[in-house]
Amino acid sequence: MRTIVTLPGDGIGKIVLPEAIRVLDAVGFEANYVHGDIGWEFWKTEGNALPQRTIDLIAEHKIALFGAITSKPKDAAAKELAPELQGKGYVYFSPIVGLRQHFNLDISIRPTKSFKGNPLNFIRKGANDTIEEPMVDAVIFRQNTEGLYAGVEWTNPPAEVRAAFDTHPKMKAFKDVPNEDLAISSRIFTRNACHRIVKAAFEYADKFGYKSVTVCEKPNVLRETSGMMLKEAREMAKQFPHIELWETNIDAQMMWLTKNPENYGVIVAGNMFGDIISDGFAGLVGGLGFACSANIGDEVAVFEPTHGSAPKYAELDPSIVNPIAMILSACMMLDHIGESDKADKIRKAIAEVIEEGKVRAYDMLKLKGGPDVIGKGACTTQEMTDAIIEKLQ
Repeated sequence: MRTIVTLPGDGIGKIVLPEAIRVLDAVGFEANYVHGDIGWEFWKTEGNALPQRTIDLIAEHKIALFGAITSKPKDAAAKELAPELQGKGYVYFSPIVGLRQHFNLDISIRPTKSFKGNPLNFIRKGANDTIEEPMVDAVIFRQNTEGLYAGVEWTNPPAEVRAAFDTHPKMKAFKDVPNEDLAISSRIFTRNACHRIVKAAFEYADKFGYKSVTVCEKPNVLRETSGMMLKEAREMAKQFPHIELWETNIDAQMMWLTKNPENYGVIVAGNMFGDIISDGFAGLVGGLGFACSANIGDEVAVFEPTHGSAPKYAELDPSIVNPIAMILSACMMLDHIGESDKADKIRKAIAEVIEEGKVRAYDMLKLKGGPDVIGKGACTTQEMTDAIIEKLQ
């Protein structure tokens, strides 16, 4: 029997992850679940949001389901350390970013697909004042370990770093800025990582019948980094002549999201732009309550909703948060381990619940989250799961 490491993390992660496991049980997926410590509690008490014992668990079992984590800026994080840890050099770093980099989970897959009947689906005005509801089916491939998220940055950079940057002609604009007033962040792309992400994108498009792969970067300004990604995509496209290669700039792409989102299939981008464009497309299909993702490496894979920990909702009883993103992330896990038949059954059940429209979370009713939404017709978190399970049965 397969063992899955569960990483509830913080806030609503502790709520939605058990709901996903209920659905996995209902569809007949048999597994042992082992808990892994991760998140803000362990940062405050241990100075490490990603303890080594959790890394060891994931290394042993290879598959993890992740809920959500709380992250705060450096200074705010330092203030919340336990008194005995203050001033001892602990620096907060996002545990999910740490997992991606430690296990080289360099391929992030973020599907964004409309469910028929979802009141949050994107609509637009068509000809003669008609209303159109284009069905979106875009899959974003985000390079997951490099770019700005690599974390190679400095405030008040060391002399040798400043000297190295000063060799670039563009640094002349900053020659009179004192070091203590200078913050530098580097955007690092490697050819191997660019090759891997565009290869994964084209292979996915080929496997699932998508007609295009779009590279969404900014090569007219970020000539070296975006240029490397684009060059690798053009070379890869030669191996897939039946798939069109499209090239868009991130700023223009965000504008086109609300013009013709149904035209896009597979989209590939670096870390930051991939994060932006995946949230943009998620907004067209219902928001982060429907946004699932996979972080995949050579040996380890971690599956997570892309929403945050939403601490203001975590203490509500009954819970009102939408568990669908977490459940869809569990479906991606099933696909990864060869259980796609079960994943398809769950997705079908979710689609039936949404189209039927009898059970809707507060976000689907376009309500502001709060304890009063139940009285306004919103379901609880558990009731949404119950409805999905009923369709499975």
